[in-house]
Amino acid sequence: MRSERVTVTLPAEMVTEAREAVRNGSAASLSAYVAEAVQARQNRDRSLATLADLYGGPPPADELDAARRSLRLVPPVAVG
Repeated sequence: MRSERVTVTLPAEMVTEAREAVRNGSAASLSAYVAEAVQARQNRDRSLATLADLYGGPPPADELDAARRSLRLVPPVAVG
């Protein structure tokens, strides 16, 4: 896959934690860490789009909550 250099601005705490992941060997590089996070978001967005296609709109919140509990996923943090 072709790579492209980009510049992003992140909260300092996030960068510190990402650099720690590189230092402790759980990420190959800061770029790899960020790429993995972007890939996870893209996978989530595609999955939600697939569910919206199946339901003819966004899935009901109670069904999403049940799926998150079943998969032991933490619900997304509310923004606002």
